[in-house]
Amino acid sequence: MEFMNSFGWLFLLAVLVIIVLIKTAVVVPNQSAYVVERLGKFSKVLYAGFHILVPFVDVIAYKRSLKEQVLDVPKQTCITRDNVSVDIDGVLYLQIITPDKSAYGISDYEWGAIQLAQTSLRSVIGTLELDRTFEERTRINQEVVEALDAATSPWGVKVLRYEIRDITPPITVMEAMEKQMRAEREKRAVIAQSEGEMQSRINLAEGAKAAAIAQSEGDKQAVINNADGEAAQIRTVAMATAEGLRIVGEQLGNDAVAAAQLRLAESYITQFGHIAKQGNSLIIPADIADAAGMVAAMSKIIKPGEGLGKSGNRG
Repeated sequence: MEFMNSFGWLFLLAVLVIIVLIKTAVVVPNQSAYVVERLGKFSKVLYAGFHILVPFVDVIAYKRSLKEQVLDVPKQTCITRDNVSVDIDGVLYLQIITPDKSAYGISDYEWGAIQLAQTSLRSVIGTLELDRTFEERTRINQEVVEALDAATSPWGVKVLRYEIRDITPPITVMEAMEKQMRAEREKRAVIAQSEGEMQSRINLAEGAKAAAIAQSEGDKQAVINNADGEAAQIRTVAMATAEGLRIVGEQLGNDAVAAAQLRLAESYITQFGHIAKQGNSLIIPADIADAAGMVAAMSKIIKPGEGLGKSGNRG
């Protein structure tokens, strides 16, 4: 009987030891912090690792996660500067920096941060017109973060960022904005088309101008080339004629006038033959047989010393 009583006391002692160990030995996970109270008063903060508490004196009052937390900010109605109501919701990112302040500085830091985010967002939206709320999301997010960071500092909480998720204006405003955007798109399309047509006309005019200039330059060069060719031809014929007259003159005893008279007689007979071939009616001079007299009359204008000299030299 005594043995059973002693065994019972040992069992109770072992249970008591186990309970004491459970109450005193604490293992804090990584990225966590435990706030310890001693006799109802804040004592210390336990971070990751193994810790021993004073039995029945120290109590873990709060457990805090040191990881970045994501809070959903519910949708709310905000009024813009131009009196348009829009529904906006967002996401808030924060992190506990001082665990004891988050435990004693406010009863619920998450709920408080969400409420501050909503009130700060309403204040920022009230300073902007509707169009700018869509354009300046980055500015809105930054201003909300600055307001929250200043307010949550006594709570030991650091607001990292705030992101607007959706901005939903009323249906009537959305329809008006859609019409405005459609009109802007049509306007840009008409402007782009007109600019394209204008550039096309300019290009065509520039092309026609360049073609006309090139054509005129070509015609000018063709005329110059033809004139140069005719002049060269005339010079060649003249030089050949002069050379022929010189040779004939040498054969006639260096008599240039006789050579010229011979050339005139040949030309007269040749041209008269051409006239006879070209038409049915022919006017025949009365003294047609006197070709020598005709040549003599034409050669009176040839004077020695002009044109071909007596010596047969070319002038």
